[in-house]
Amino acid sequence: MSEQPARWTTATVYPDMWVDPDDDPRNNDGHSPDGELATVQDVLTDYRLTLRMKCEGLDAEQLARRSVPPSTMSLLGLVRHLAEVERNWRNWISDGAPLPKLYGERDSDFHGAVAEPAVVEAAFRDLEREQAATDAALAEHPDLGERVGRDGIAVRELLVHRVDEYARHCGHADLLRECIDGRVGQ
Repeated sequence: MSEQPARWTTATVYPDMWVDPDDDPRNNDGHSPDGELATVQDVLTDYRLTLRMKCEGLDAEQLARRSVPPSTMSLLGLVRHLAEVERNWRNWISDGAPLPKLYGERDSDFHGAVAEPAVVEAAFRDLEREQAATDAALAEHPDLGERVGRDGIAVRELLVHRVDEYARHCGHADLLRECIDGRVGQ
């Protein structure tokens, strides 16, 4: 990019926020969830919303815009990657044959993130479907200490790893969005 976008936010209450607290869908009005499982699920939900918020209002070209070379990272690539990762987590839960990759060979989630509206729509549909399927698979195992799958991984570890994955990529999304149009905030 030859021009750097000016930094901006829609927030008026706290200028370093993405939106004002009253407009933030992640705002739980001060009510804290009860228990470890509900807390982890609440945090995961917030990160999922954060990723969507970072993508809102952008067109296909902006969503597919890559960061700095040689990276293939883009907001659309992150959406596709997280759909792929959600699917792969179900492989950790199951004793059965692994599910096939959504997008094919390694890194095709990022390589296939092209500036076409149909690709964008499909990516968000894929993400919603894979999130729901993984949520449903994990809902069958409410005991966080239970060990599942061929490798006997603890449900707690799977849930925490999901939070970690979304948190890391929301950090990437912050930087990608700021490079695209200058919008900043948590």
